[in-house]
Amino acid sequence: MGERVLIALGGNAMTAPDGSASPEDQRAAIEQAMGPVRGLIEAGHRVVLTHGNGPQVGNLLLKNQIAADVVPPVPLDWCGAQTQATIGTLVLNALGGRTATVVTRTLVDAADPAFADPVKPIGRYFTEQEARRFEKLGQSWRRFERGWRRVVASPEPLEILDADAVRALMAAGFTVVAAGGGGVPVVRRADGSLTGVEAVIDKDLAAALLARAVGATTLIIATDVPNAVVGYGGPDPRPIGRISAGELRVLHAAGHFAGGSMGPKVEAALRFVSGGGSLAVITALRDLAEALTGNVGTRVEPLAKEAENHAGSD
Repeated sequence: MGERVLIALGGNAMTAPDGSASPEDQRAAIEQAMGPVRGLIEAGHRVVLTHGNGPQVGNLLLKNQIAADVVPPVPLDWCGAQTQATIGTLVLNALGGRTATVVTRTLVDAADPAFADPVKPIGRYFTEQEARRFEKLGQSWRRFERGWRRVVASPEPLEILDADAVRALMAAGFTVVAAGGGGVPVVRRADGSLTGVEAVIDKDLAAALLARAVGATTLIIATDVPNAVVGYGGPDPRPIGRISAGELRVLHAAGHFAGGSMGPKVEAALRFVSGGGSLAVITALRDLAEALTGNVGTRVEPLAKEAENHAGSD
């Protein structure tokens, strides 16, 4: 058997190059993205897929808002579950073979500080008048440079609750799609039961958690750039290739990776290798087929492995 690999697909894999997200655009984009994934499966690797869902949830929120006077808006956790099933179905059709989608819940803490200060913007920009209208429905909105957007909490993911189902399907020979969009966020009530919450979980952090839960040896974070970069946007940007977790953590702490883009990907890679993973790769979707060969992307290895590499070169 080959490697056990978790692939986290960014939102760019689910839409057209210009960002449009019509059903036709999404279907075509996913079919294209599944080409290199299929190659890894055919090479004997056991693959779990997770994915972003920002554009798809944005579309559902817009439908909520347009029809709010006719049909009560559905909660955000419902939107997440719907997009997991929709995107999962498109992936299954594109991959064929023994594939399965698990609508996946992610446990968060009801006391997480993020709930007291929701800052994660979702959906489209609206006028202040429209924002005030939705505030009356209990939503939080904030003013940005381009207008008003809804903001929600982005709590820390604690546990992928349906990891057992993913592992069982993998053991039966299935390629599994799980924890799309970071998973459906749920909290545990005092009586032990679970309920969904209005929140968005960072998909990359959830991917690292899922990768550890299913025993993945490699985490591949597929995005729209070939490497993480030191000095991005400055006069002397430097792409990062092979790097130890310790070295990358120093760069991360120094603020080299933006919180809304590369930062969570770097943090996810660090958490994965620090938790026992052998390798985390941040690379472009187009380079996915080469991500296990050692030739592409930012390749994060544990400190112990880094030390072994140096010892072997002496």
